[in-house]
Amino acid sequence: MAAVIERATEVTDELVAAFGVLIPQLSSSNPPPGRPQLEQIVAADACVLFVARVDGRIAGALTLATFPIPTGVRAWIEDVVVDSAARGHGVGEALNQAAIAEARARGAVTVDLTSRPSREAANRLYQRIGFVRRDTNVYRFDL
Repeated sequence: MAAVIERATEVTDELVAAFGVLIPQLSSSNPPPGRPQLEQIVAADACVLFVARVDGRIAGALTLATFPIPTGVRAWIEDVVVDSAARGHGVGEALNQAAIAEARARGAVTVDLTSRPSREAANRLYQRIGFVRRDTNVYRFDL
């Protein structure tokens, strides 16, 4: 079950349907994005939407956001999700490695992400591939 990683360059019915299945596995508080939201992500210069295919079917996704700031280029990995049927087969690692390579190509020197402590397998994966837990506070302001 090897994953093939590709960039989403257009929003298809398949992509919309895949996010309808994947996002509920990531978040119970956010609805899956519809076609307009996915089109906005795919069109954004600051974002790359990676999808993982297993046996030709979309089985995972990851969004990489990069943007320039005064101290350099920032890279953030967001909304990593792998279909429950494909977990444990390297899909998450393949998605992350693709994002890391893209961040490097865009001039970033670090890549950040956050992960809930309850996502134990994901946290083990991030540490195994070289992410280091930072001693920082993460704050959120709800709008």
